[in-house]
This record gives sequence, structure tokens and C-alpha cells, in this order.
Amino acid sequence: MLDLAFEAPKPKVIAGAKADWELVIGLEVHAQIASKAKLFSGASTEFGAEPNSCVAFVDAAMPGMLPVINEFCVEQAVRTGLGLKAAINLVSAFDRKNYFYPDLPQGYQISQLYAPIVGEGEVIVEMAPGIARRVRIERIHIEQDAGKSIHDLDPAMSFVDLNRTGVALMEIVSRPDIRGPEEAAAYVAKLRQILRYLGTCDGNMQNGNLRADVNVSICRPGDYERYQSTQDFSHLGTRCEIKNMNSMRFIQQAIEFEARRQIAIVEDGGTVVQETRLYDPDRGETRSMRSKEEAHDYRYFPCPDLLPLEIEQDWVDGIAASMPELPDARKARFVADYGVTDYDAGVLTAEVENADYFEAVAKGRDGKQAANWVINELFGRLNREGHAIAESPLSAAQLGGVLDLIGSGEISGKMAKDLFEILWTSGGDPAEVAAARGMKQVTDSGAIEAAVDAVIAANPEQVEKARANPKLAGWFTGQVLKATGGKANPAAVNQIVAKKLGL
Repeated sequence: MLDLAFEAPKPKVIAGAKADWELVIGLEVHAQIASKAKLFSGASTEFGAEPNSCVAFVDAAMPGMLPVINEFCVEQAVRTGLGLKAAINLVSAFDRKNYFYPDLPQGYQISQLYAPIVGEGEVIVEMAPGIARRVRIERIHIEQDAGKSIHDLDPAMSFVDLNRTGVALMEIVSRPDIRGPEEAAAYVAKLRQILRYLGTCDGNMQNGNLRADVNVSICRPGDYERYQSTQDFSHLGTRCEIKNMNSMRFIQQAIEFEARRQIAIVEDGGTVVQETRLYDPDRGETRSMRSKEEAHDYRYFPCPDLLPLEIEQDWVDGIAASMPELPDARKARFVADYGVTDYDAGVLTAEVENADYFEAVAKGRDGKQAANWVINELFGRLNREGHAIAESPLSAAQLGGVLDLIGSGEISGKMAKDLFEILWTSGGDPAEVAAARGMKQVTDSGAIEAAVDAVIAANPEQVEKARANPKLAGWFTGQVLKATGGKANPAAVNQIVAKKLGL
């Protein structure tokens, strides 16, 4: 595993007009479970389908329709809990959370308040090389999503699309352990990475498949430590929830603004009102959405349509046995097995697809060389063209073929970059393209020796200078490479030049 030193959270201190203040942040991350069917029906979860085309009778709350639990969604939640080193509750239960939205046909949401399926866990967030912080997970519960209200199609009417209604969500609730905007964004990024490695959520924030409700409060220096020792929330300020954040950058901006807003209220003698707010990225500010409800306001009660959910430990153990390698473990293995730096291993494992690509290239080859080509040439080109790894026109097998040609001495590093460009734009087998284009290095010692003799004979003054100062011998190597169109093997040229000059 990674060799990490854990440090206590360093609170971001904001200077108010009258005093210094610290931030306290907790997050509720809603992750759409990667499943082809919804939580309580067989309707499709396809994104971008025609409005109201993926709606079963139970999703639309038709009379007499009863929910039937999707076992795969339960399995995905358990897998997520195991990935976060969390306790798995063998008995959990569903509750009704009652509230009215036009896009919530039932008038309630089926969720888990009193008995969630996953208990306490943790997320390890690396804040700097070798320095990490531990964010505690309070719980993960399963619930169904609401639909979508559309307000921009008609000036006088709103429309409702129920395609998302009933889609399975995991709500991952952290403790208020996060102390600054950067740490909050890093936590969401790490959680997203783990979910993608597990295959339990695709993490697509643009589509709303991963979104965060950010709870922000302020306190005076020392108050957080008092809360930690007593678990008494009265030591912390009143929290406000910023709803449905789907961007790491916006999360940081919203926290920064909200903290300063609360500080200004308190220092002016006012009282922060517990409420739900929205972030306006165009104005860079949060604005009130509604007063923040407490649990009793939702009139929670056990869902009468669903029995308590009981799972067997053997079933959980089977899921645990099939768990994939998670990002921290894979990063440590890349350092150990392929000899790459900790930084490069972090870049290579940031996305599971990137790690898979690198490993396919590096297997049986020089790991450091593979990392250099994947990070600098491949990732660099993908970034410039705005493509993801799945859209790469160059396969791992093709890039591996380029490295094989370098390793065998058939092409030079410069030739390899030219070959990379050809393969990127035109495709083909690396060895066949190199042969067809006459790109292979000249390795025949006789041909190289003849080229060296010609350069030496034509430059007697340079010969004397090189013999007086051996560092100048590189000039001859450059001339030979130029004379051979860059096809002569540089190592062989260096060796023959030194022999001919008597160095």
C-alpha cells in the first residue's frame, strides 16, 4: 500500500472584519448507481432518451403499483461500502420521505433514514505527495431519484420529464471533517475515482450522475476541537446546505462565498438561518432556495410496501472476493512493479481507463519508458485535442509496438515520434509502417563506419579540436546522423567516432 503520513485537517482561516473564522464542511454526495434498470422497476436508466420514454407504471405512481427491489442495485451499494472500508448492515429498511415536487409523482421518496444498508467508513484523501487526510463516512443509504422539471421550453408553462424518477441513488454522507474548499474538492474527486474503479457509478457530473450537497458552517478557532472531543454540534455554527453541486471548481467557489457571507452576517450581529441554497456560477454567489427542513418535517415512516432488506454474510463475502484493485493499491503497485515515480503513478491511475491503457503498454516492457510515452506523448496529445482515452486513435498494442521497435534498436527516439504521428493520423501496424516508410535505423557497422570516415576526412580541423577536447566529439555524431538522414544508430555512431578519433 501507499506510504502515507496522516495529518490533522488544516482549517482554512478566513479573516473577518472583527475576528478570524474557520470553516467546517460536510458533504452528501448523491451517486447514481450504475445499473441498466431503476431501483424499483425494470425501466431503463438510459441518459438522453426521449422525455417520459423510460417510465414504468410504478415510477409514475399509477394506482395499485408496488415497488420490487432491484437486487443488482443493492449489490452495487454493498460493493461501494466495501470499497470505502465501511460496515455492511445485514438488515436495513426503507422509509418514506414525504414532500411535494411536481416531478415526484408519488408525493414521497423511498429512502433509508433509520436503518441504512452501509454504516461507517472512510475516504483517504491525498492532499500533497505522501500527506493524506482521513474523511469519515457516516453512512450510505439507497434511495430513488426524482424526475426533472423543465422551465425553458415555454414562457408560460413548465414541463415534467419522469425518466429519472426511480433511478437508484447512493447517498454517501460524510462527517463534518472537511476544513477547506480545496479539501472538499479533493474529497469529491477521490470519492468519484473510487466509485469509477468499483464500477458502481460512472461519475459523470455533467449528466448529474454524481452531485454533491455541501453543508457549510463557520466557527471560531478552537470550537472545532471542542466539537471533536464532545461530539456536541452546538460548538459549530449554523450550517447552510448548497444543493446539487456538479463541478469541483464550483464547489470551491460556492464554499468560499458562503463562508464569507455567514461571517458578514454574524459579525454584523445577525443570525445565520439554516436553509438550503443554490450556487449561481455566473454571479459567483449563493442564494436562498428554501428553509432547511429537519427530518421530522418530512414525516418519515417505514415504507409499508417493502419488507426489511435482509442479506446474508456469505453474499457480502462473495462480493468482497470479486472486488477490483482500488486506486491507492494500484498506484502503489505501479511504483513497485514498473519503477515509476509516485507522481507519475498518480497521473496514470487517476482514471481507471488510463491505468488499464498504461498497464497494457508497460507489460513486459520498460515501465519508466512506457510511462514517459503514455503521459507525455499520448496524454499530451489527447489533452490538446480534447479527447478521452477511450477515443484515442492509437491503441495500447500500437504504442507498445513502437516501444518494441525502440527497444530492439530498429528506430531511434526521433523516428519513434514521427512514427507515433503517422499511426495517430493513419493507423497501421508499427513495424509494417516503419518498414514501408524506410524509417528503420542503420545498424550495419560497415555503413556507419563509412559515413564516419567521410565526415572525419572532410573536417580535419574539427578532428584536432575533438582530440584536444573530447567533449567536441558529439559534433561528429551529429554530422553523421545528418548525413544518414537520422537513420544511423546514435549509440553505434558514438562508439565508432570515439574509436576513429582515438578517444
